[in-house]
Amino acid sequence: MPRTIGDLTLYSVDDLHELLGISKMTLRTYLREGRLRGRKLGVSWYVTEEAIREYFDEPQPESGSTQKKKKGGKQYRYIVQGINDLVSETEECETIEEVIATLNEQAIISLFQVRIIDRETDEITEIIKARDFLDQHA
Repeated sequence: MPRTIGDLTLYSVDDLHELLGISKMTLRTYLREGRLRGRKLGVSWYVTEEAIREYFDEPQPESGSTQKKKKGGKQYRYIVQGINDLVSETEECETIEEVIATLNEQAIISLFQVRIIDRETDEITEIIKARDFLDQHA
């Protein structure tokens, strides 16, 4: 059952599981990766109605897009980053082509992730595994 605080309605992972029929594990993955915007309070995730609307209104990225633009015509920059202690490499890229070239130079792609950052707000809009980024854009 969603919790209401003033005019704010919060949905837990359990609520979303029941309402949408999506597994709890998938929902938690979306939240951790930033695909679904939410906040963790203690050990529980909570999502607002606005975040749910954003998720469903978000256009799918065009495959093979070669511009700096991504969703909604916004400008993005990309940071390719190692995800564990074995790889401390970080490289900022301006275009999707640069990201692809940087990832193709790596010996073990699974040790990297790509942070997609909105140029206007300097906020991370998405964190995606390198392999998934290549699958979407290469």
